[in-house]
Amino acid sequence: MWIVGNGSIMAQRICKVAQDALYAGMSVVKNGARLGDVGAAIQAVVEPERFSIVREFCGHGISDEFHHEPQVMHYGKKGTGFELKTGMTFTIEPMINQGTWQTKILPDEWTAITKDRKLSAQWEHTMVVTDNGCEVFTTRPEEDLSFLTQ
Repeated sequence: MWIVGNGSIMAQRICKVAQDALYAGMSVVKNGARLGDVGAAIQAVVEPERFSIVREFCGHGISDEFHHEPQVMHYGKKGTGFELKTGMTFTIEPMINQGTWQTKILPDEWTAITKDRKLSAQWEHTMVVTDNGCEVFTTRPEEDLSFLTQ
């Protein structure tokens, strides 16, 4: 994610919280975990910062189709939801907002904005579930994901 120019302190903060939320969700991915565990881990980062989590968009499975089941919600309850199995490939891509979680699609039928027009940030990774965690396919050269192997 890039901020054009210096960016406000709030823009920098929401971008950092969105990245931390992604990493929290990724840190619970392993064979036998549940999608609710992923969502709960994301919520545990976002909500104490007084940001909201977009409900209309979610991560998704990757297969012979780009957007595939399961839907990976970025909120949830531990121990609930679809059980993750070794070999499953999907995205986690939390979108968090400064204000309301609600979004609006503009007339171009592509651009999404927050209903209250406040700041929003999103980070995304694509991964495959392994027995002990996940392997990330979309790591950036400068990114340290060593926390996933601890």
